[in-house]
Amino acid sequence: MKNKYVYVGILLAVILAVSAGLTSLYVHRKGHSAAAEELNVVTSFYPVYIAAANVTDACGGVRLQNLSEPQTGCLHDYQLTSEDMKLLSTADIFIVNGGGIESFLEDIAKEYPDLTVINACEGISLTEDNAHAWMSMELYKEQIRNICDGLGRADASRRDQYAENADRYIREIEDLQQEYQDLYASVSGTPVVLFHEAYEYLAEEYGMEVAALLDLDEERQVSAGEVAQILQVIETENVPVIFAEELYGKAMGDMMERETGIQVLYLDALNRGDYEDKDSYLTHMRANLELIRSQLDPMSGDR
Repeated sequence: MKNKYVYVGILLAVILAVSAGLTSLYVHRKGHSAAAEELNVVTSFYPVYIAAANVTDACGGVRLQNLSEPQTGCLHDYQLTSEDMKLLSTADIFIVNGGGIESFLEDIAKEYPDLTVINACEGISLTEDNAHAWMSMELYKEQIRNICDGLGRADASRRDQYAENADRYIREIEDLQQEYQDLYASVSGTPVVLFHEAYEYLAEEYGMEVAALLDLDEERQVSAGEVAQILQVIETENVPVIFAEELYGKAMGDMMERETGIQVLYLDALNRGDYEDKDSYLTHMRANLELIRSQLDPMSGDR
């Protein structure tokens, strides 16, 4: 009888040990599965981040981060930092604007050959080497669709939610287009001078004629000949307005106003802003359009 109790005790101990092992294995596998469902998405810079933030809005398990802030807002000649490389080493997906604006993509492909890269400008017809597609609301909608489609291919479990979010965001952009649909008739054909290539897309979307482009940044050295040429264009083309970015165009804008009396509108290139504000694009594009309307639409005061 004693041996029987010993045998039963040993059997129970074995059962408990096996059960504990199986429970531990289940918990481990469940935790591993949950971790595998998490998606780390990195974007290249601000306008791509805002688009991706809207597409991934309320998608549980998606972590969205952006590379280090470039000083200029855009990525021309941007050099990746060690923090950028460390962040990309944790990424499942890297979303870029494309169009050549991220000059470091070849380095990323060599360092992380298995990293999924979504090009927001894929299939979009760009103006020469100008990659500022987000400044056209029509092209920006195409970028949103590219981001949505790329995320859906890489992460089928959330595909429907990405599509729902993208549709919602595109409808909001279309509402903004509808709000300013009358602006085209008012400003179409108006000659403008640009001090930032990003505004080329905005001007073209509303039918304005780009009489001259002087792309200013922190390294741009403007010659006396270029200034004389711009002054001549303003006079001969009867240009009523210059579109400039205040950060790099203020000094030149002030000079042009003194020399010609022309109005300089300091527009937002939408390449920097609040990362917590998913409506940033809509808010600041509306401000741009309202500024253009106030200066170039003779009926704006009646609205």
